[in-house]
Amino acid sequence: MQGKNVRVRSSGGGEFDCYLATPHAGAKVPAMVIASAVHGVNADVRAIADEFASQGFIAAAPDLFWRSIPGPLARDDDRTKQRSQPRLEKIRAGEADLADALAGLREEPLWNGRAAVMGLCYGGPYAILGPKRLGYDAGVSCHGSQMLDYIGELNGLELPVCIIWGDADHQAPAEVLASYRGAAARMKNLELHVFPGVQHGYMMPDNAKAFDRKTREFSMARALAILEGLRGAAARQRKAG
Repeated sequence: MQGKNVRVRSSGGGEFDCYLATPHAGAKVPAMVIASAVHGVNADVRAIADEFASQGFIAAAPDLFWRSIPGPLARDDDRTKQRSQPRLEKIRAGEADLADALAGLREEPLWNGRAAVMGLCYGGPYAILGPKRLGYDAGVSCHGSQMLDYIGELNGLELPVCIIWGDADHQAPAEVLASYRGAAARMKNLELHVFPGVQHGYMMPDNAKAFDRKTREFSMARALAILEGLRGAAARQRKAG
């Protein structure tokens, strides 16, 4: 299954690219919005979106770097660092894009009104920010970076969040893992999975040194389970209404 590039209207003016993959016609389904790594919406990210669509869900991957250096970049392209800094400022700007991508889904006839966000590397914080204040129903972070800056956003958050790292991930040193383990012990809605020996970037086949097929499969299974829950939640809501 292959998706297509669409344009999403920015609430701040202008438009940005978004890769959209949809299932064949059928019942209304939830969506997964993918917040990419600094390399942008490359072949690996599009493959993840296509996989969600092949499992019967809508998937969208917006270009979060359209304001500076748009489009996918090669792994060894130095411009990836340039367009992702200053990091906290860029992530803040991207919040509007995640909200606008969600708004754009309203035009999809198969969307049931529920959505989760999957954050990869740079996009990891959106797994928390999405359900916290951007209108998402759940979040999944895969080898997320800068996550310690956003642990406070978990306060008061009751929607499901799933965070997955490897213990060999340089973006998840001991202090980060300890902080999130403590949060997961306190919060029933936060699940944390840490895999031994797995490195940063395990979701990406083009990162040959870090790619870990089993951990990627686990991550996709957890994300699909969350989407299944959102499918059921929407159905229950319609029945109750």
